[in-house]
Amino acid sequence: MTNISKPIGLKTSVLLHGADYNYEQWLDYPEILDTDFKYMKEARCNVMSIGIFSWAEIEPQEGVFNFDWLDDLFDRLEANNIYAILGTPSGSKPAWLSKKYPEVCRVDEKGKREPHGQRHNHCRTSPIYREKVAIINRKLAQRYGKRKNLLLWHVSNEYNAGACYCDYCIDDFRKWLRVRYKTLDNLNKAWWTSFWSHRFTDWNQIFPSDNSISGLMLDWKRFISDQTLDFFKSEISVLREETPNIPITTNFMLPNVDLNYWNFAKYVDVISWDSYPRWHIGDREWMEGVKTAFFHDMHRSYKKAPFMMMESTPSATNWQGISIPKKPNMHLLSSLQAIAHGSNTVQYFQWRQSRGGEEKFHSAVVNHLGDDKTPVFKDVVEVGKKLENLSQIVNCRTNSQVAIIYDLENEWALSLAQLPRSQKKCYQDRCIAHYRALWNLGISCDIIDSLDSPFDNYKLVVAPMLYMLRDGVAEKFIKFVENGGTLILTYLTGLVNDSDLCFLGGFPGKLKELAGIVVEDTDVISNPLKQKIKVKWNADDEREYDVFHYADRLRVKTAEIKGKYTLSNMANTAAITENKFKNGVTWYLATRMEDSFYDDFYKKLIVDLNIKQNIISNLPQGVTCQKRSDEEGEFYFIMNFNKESVSLNIEDKELIDIDTDSKVINSIQLPSYGIKILKKAM
Repeated sequence: MTNISKPIGLKTSVLLHGADYNYEQWLDYPEILDTDFKYMKEARCNVMSIGIFSWAEIEPQEGVFNFDWLDDLFDRLEANNIYAILGTPSGSKPAWLSKKYPEVCRVDEKGKREPHGQRHNHCRTSPIYREKVAIINRKLAQRYGKRKNLLLWHVSNEYNAGACYCDYCIDDFRKWLRVRYKTLDNLNKAWWTSFWSHRFTDWNQIFPSDNSISGLMLDWKRFISDQTLDFFKSEISVLREETPNIPITTNFMLPNVDLNYWNFAKYVDVISWDSYPRWHIGDREWMEGVKTAFFHDMHRSYKKAPFMMMESTPSATNWQGISIPKKPNMHLLSSLQAIAHGSNTVQYFQWRQSRGGEEKFHSAVVNHLGDDKTPVFKDVVEVGKKLENLSQIVNCRTNSQVAIIYDLENEWALSLAQLPRSQKKCYQDRCIAHYRALWNLGISCDIIDSLDSPFDNYKLVVAPMLYMLRDGVAEKFIKFVENGGTLILTYLTGLVNDSDLCFLGGFPGKLKELAGIVVEDTDVISNPLKQKIKVKWNADDEREYDVFHYADRLRVKTAEIKGKYTLSNMANTAAITENKFKNGVTWYLATRMEDSFYDDFYKKLIVDLNIKQNIISNLPQGVTCQKRSDEEGEFYFIMNFNKESVSLNIEDKELIDIDTDSKVINSIQLPSYGIKILKKAM
């Protein structure tokens, strides 16, 4: 190889473009393998993820290894100047392993051993499984650790929180509880087991199947997440030992899989994730752009560094119920959206469509037709060419003055809570609702954890529906506001501690003084019942908004009332308050508002807080502008997620259109699903 320099960490000099390449599926088709590398060059691909589900191919019998095909693949990638991201195969065990060692298969809640099949159905606690994973990982590390084009370890694939109830796992759960609570008395108090006579008198009485003990079920979720992380740490220990200079990742998913990714992030060298939006569905299609941006920013925020979009689809999936092929311009827009929010890669599942298996109709760069003339292939080539011209952005970062808290353990606790309204609590939806208003103003946001993420560098922190206040979080909020920060709290905040025990003395618990209010009770708004609020933004501007779902009744202490309910027995009582506390301010939004409220609220707030907007003011709905920058320049990604074209005025005369390398004069035109990248030299 001559064109690939050894990366330090993952700091390559170019953006990466590639796919999952299941080479082993095509060993009987040498003409297809030859064609693949020709097409990879055409698509400007410089990286391939390999070996991810190849255990049965590498070790067809216990202790018998076949590396010939993988040797050949490494050679061919290297000859074509393509990096390899090498997977460890633990995500899908071979049949011989399940047959010889049944303990590696999971046990369900009723005590039945699951049969071999699917993927990620192994017991993560099983000593035999961990031993076999360590053996094959060591073999891979010793054989390929010094290959010039080995860029990164891709450990397993899409870990999930699937539970196993075997004796190993239940015993480990009880050990985990002993460490957490020290004594049964502490555990009984934390779980409030005096309710319904649930008191435990022996650790061996505890089994994670009683949904009436929310503390138990919350701790079971925590344990499974910790157990999965422990398995990951066990798996990478061999790789760290054998290849200390090769960085490690594992591909995250949406935060709906009951894993605490904030904890995982501490043990990977670079964050990667698999992004599968559902484009072209629904009346507000641009909202899919908002949601996708939110999750890109979340993955960037795990380490406050560029991440990898390890998987995306070049067109449609086959597992989402309805997945519509991307319309013209959408593939380029959705790919560069990831770059705009901090990714340094665009990668696909998969390179070539499989002939069989569950995902044989999942789109790929090369489909079953097998040539390079399809619209999908041409879209991928367009992305590859664009990424080649964006290499200068590799070291650019995103600097945000605003953070939105997305607390995964809070989400678990809230999902378990039996509230007067337990349907559609909408935690994730509400976090994205606040984000949407800021996205539409062109304001970049970090998505952070309440406990582990620092607040120091933000002017504004938004904490929607923080039902559970973990130990130490209230103190962080108080310090943030004391030091001049602005904090947004909402309904369903500060109801319980981290054992899911209700705070006494009124909600929001330890934040009552900070918010300057106490919640007396919470009304439930359910159709056909209605509620509205009225807000006076200034002397000449009073507006009314619809509100939904929940409505806190507030007892105002030191806060100033900024908005009031207008209907029923809550009419003329506080719905929005502002409390000045030391050098900062805490807002309390006591109900869920319609979208237009958040637009008006944040538009006013960013002006008051002098939070800098991007280069375009008054962005139309569905259009955003996101920035990445370094010491040498700023890059602005202006993106239109609407079906219609838009025209935008540009006031900054120093901006260069990177496509034409010329200054932008007055305005730019964005077609349907269009994107424009502008640069400003420092």
